Amino acid sequence: MGRDGGHTDNPGQAGASTVREDSPGRARLAVLALLGSMLVPLVAAGLRSVLWVLVGVAGLAVAAVGVWWTLAHTGALRALGVAVSLLAPVAVLVLYAMSGILWAACVSLALWALAVATARGALSPGHVAVEQVVAEAPWHPWVLMNPRSGGGKVDRFGLVGKARAAGCRVVLLEPGQDVSALARQAVAEGADLLAVAGGDGTQALVAEVAAAHDLPFVVIPAGTRNHFALDLGLDREDPAKALEALTGGVELRVDLGFAADRVFVNNASFGTYASVVTDPAYRDAKARTTLRTLPGFLTGKDAPRMWMRADRTHVEGLQALLVSNNPYGRAVDAARPGRRERLDSGLLGVVCVRVGSTAQAARLVRGPRSGGFVRLSAGEVVVEADTDTLPVGIDGEHVVVPAPVVCRIAPGALRVRVPRHRPHARRVGGGAADWPRVARLALGRSPADDAAHG
Repeated sequence: MGRDGGHTDNPGQAGASTVREDSPGRARLAVLALLGSMLVPLVAAGLRSVLWVLVGVAGLAVAAVGVWWTLAHTGALRALGVAVSLLAPVAVLVLYAMSGILWAACVSLALWALAVATARGALSPGHVAVEQVVAEAPWHPWVLMNPRSGGGKVDRFGLVGKARAAGCRVVLLEPGQDVSALARQAVAEGADLLAVAGGDGTQALVAEVAAAHDLPFVVIPAGTRNHFALDLGLDREDPAKALEALTGGVELRVDLGFAADRVFVNNASFGTYASVVTDPAYRDAKARTTLRTLPGFLTGKDAPRMWMRADRTHVEGLQALLVSNNPYGRAVDAARPGRRERLDSGLLGVVCVRVGSTAQAARLVRGPRSGGFVRLSAGEVVVEADTDTLPVGIDGEHVVVPAPVVCRIAPGALRVRVPRHRPHARRVGGGAADWPRVARLALGRSPADDAAHG
């Protein structure tokens, strides 16, 4: 299998990866859009635009305080928080409209978004997509299907009949059955490919067995969300299309994450969310249960203390922590909001939240500099607490594990077989908005020029 210059199992059948070069034209557009986002408010309001920017920032800070009061308190203070979080941004927009600069603010924001997106697109990624190898059809494929996943997608899309027609042995998961044991039994009986039609939690359990035996693995997105399938580029609206991987597929090497001894294909969550979902009432009343239990977990006297070490970084006083199998993109990323650019970086993504007071909530508008929100990548993450155990949400499955919890990643551990043509296949994306590099590119200076003058 070709990975980072590694070997291929089927020489001569590898598909060539496309590497995009830096784009000076996009860099110039990014710089122009950035300048425009600053000039539009200056033209519309002159030096007063600085004051209006401060008003906007203040409105965001007040809204953040309102959200904190809503989540961390009850009674009158929660009601006040709801009102503040809704009215603060509305008040800012009204002030902008009354001053005649609402249009300028909207245009400036749109130009800024264009500038960031174009700047990312202007830069070459610095990473070549994993080479894909044409896969041979399996002789004894085995598929585990959960008929209850996704509101009955297995029956609705006729997956059992279609899988059997493709030559698969189909096993329907019954309540209480051990998923890992079923997969291991299939391997012992000669299965040369393992597949799952179900949610991400079930996918992870079978993927672990497939990786342990170096067998190809097929994802059939028959669950509710199927984030792993999304980042593999699969069609979640028609799960049956994933069966094309059996006869006309390609193979990818992707990473697997581990939290203690549990595999995850997406993420492991710690802290408030993991604690809330352990409440028996959460399944039937998610919003009500969350609002009822969050104040105790955030500000109550029994609120757990949690901290983590990610390589050389140490962060204390955490309310929430998400450790992911490869880093997620930012929610405001126009290209891939909240998705993973890669599944083969060999790194865990880490997102931490620590907000213990109203002042800290207000400082969140400063972004990473606030200290309340931390994003980084690491090879290993150790999560500790002042309790002997920690509740963890692992790919949507909620477990309690002994503390501390060591999270690690196994690079290229899983052979995933996917259809050759996928509607949302990963594209080679651009780098972060590195503005000095973008500016040099816009001026016609290439990385080679910079190296020559360095």
